[in-house]
Amino acid sequence: MTDTFWSDAERHLVRYSGAGRFSPEIIERAEGSFVFTADGRRLLDFTSGQMSAILGHSHPAVVATVQRQIATLDHLFSGMLSRPVVELARRLAESLPEPLSKVLLLTTGAESNEAAIRMAKLVTGGHEVISFGRSWHGMTQAAASATYSSGRKGYGPAAPGNFAIPTPNAYRPDFTDANGELDWKRQLDFSFELFDAQSVGSLAAVIVEPILSSGGVLDPPPGYLAALRDKCHERGGLLILDEAQTGLCRTGDWYAFERDAVTPDILTLSKTLGAGLPLAAVITTPEIEQTAHDRGFLFFTTHVSDPLVAAVGNTVLDVLEADKLDHQAAELGTHLADGLRELQARHAVIGDVRGRGLLVGLELVLDQQTKQPADELGAAVTRRCLELGLHMNVVQLPGMGGVFRIAPALTSSKTELDLGLEILDQAIGDVAPRFTGTR
Repeated sequence: MTDTFWSDAERHLVRYSGAGRFSPEIIERAEGSFVFTADGRRLLDFTSGQMSAILGHSHPAVVATVQRQIATLDHLFSGMLSRPVVELARRLAESLPEPLSKVLLLTTGAESNEAAIRMAKLVTGGHEVISFGRSWHGMTQAAASATYSSGRKGYGPAAPGNFAIPTPNAYRPDFTDANGELDWKRQLDFSFELFDAQSVGSLAAVIVEPILSSGGVLDPPPGYLAALRDKCHERGGLLILDEAQTGLCRTGDWYAFERDAVTPDILTLSKTLGAGLPLAAVITTPEIEQTAHDRGFLFFTTHVSDPLVAAVGNTVLDVLEADKLDHQAAELGTHLADGLRELQARHAVIGDVRGRGLLVGLELVLDQQTKQPADELGAAVTRRCLELGLHMNVVQLPGMGGVFRIAPALTSSKTELDLGLEILDQAIGDVAPRFTGTR
């Protein structure tokens, strides 16, 4: 049976990641913080599925909602409305600062970013889009054109008017002050000097993640987002914040932008909103929505405003509120980061620990002084973790080294986090000597 599974997979599945490799495990079921394989192994999931299952797998409240909703109202014509859709729109608006109050419900992060960029272009009359050089916003046309971390080569020209700016990276600074620290103000000024030299004066939007995830869990320093917003607005553009992975309590706040007191013109949510099911949202102001509508804004898909996933979104909000998971994410995030820093003190290959709440990055290097990247080491540690019962995800980008994106479910226990730390400790200890020449 297993042999047939893998031969069928090889014969019939399109390989959709750049590496073309699937995990060598057949997953039979998932529950809470764990996934279970066909051969009976239990794997601790330190990525919340695809960074989405913030309530863990098969949360009882979500299961009950899906069972109830699928039996009553699942899918509608795009012009029809249902109570779960309007309720979710209202509740999202109530969770956000004014004037963010107009909501479009879609399915994926790429789709929500596509809609946000399309709206910004229509409202501003511009076509230029700025994003970070380490950005990931999705694989549809406008979202992919604003994505620079990977996947650009071989597909023909991107949409015209897209510009990359340097990503603020405190661990690997490109602009430094007298103390060798990241000089983000000078970096940002330089970024827009370059943009202004190339721009035709038609900025539509700046789209960024408040914390870059696929880019290596990079958290722009306090003050950066406000300065970026000002430079965007000075040039007539709209600020789009992509909170696919940071929204809805993961960072310890309901939204990551709260730390910086910067309210975007357009906010996109996805992964965490459906807690593992396909649900996304574009949220903007009444003024922007009215202008877009007056100009004939057109963006609907087969599953726009679907009641089934909207009902799940309402349940996700119920659980986040009732269980105060923003506070839990902050507390667990501190526990996780402290544990990772203890590992850093024991393993010379751990160069940096960073992030907020339960979105934490751990960067491996071959030398802490030179910060020499450790791509092969990261891949080897990932494999060893899987053998020991821990699923990890390592980001491997040129010049980034091996960066683990650690994003457990917000419902995790400290015992589960400690188990993950224990396995990671053993995996690094088992693998690192082969790369560093030490014992």
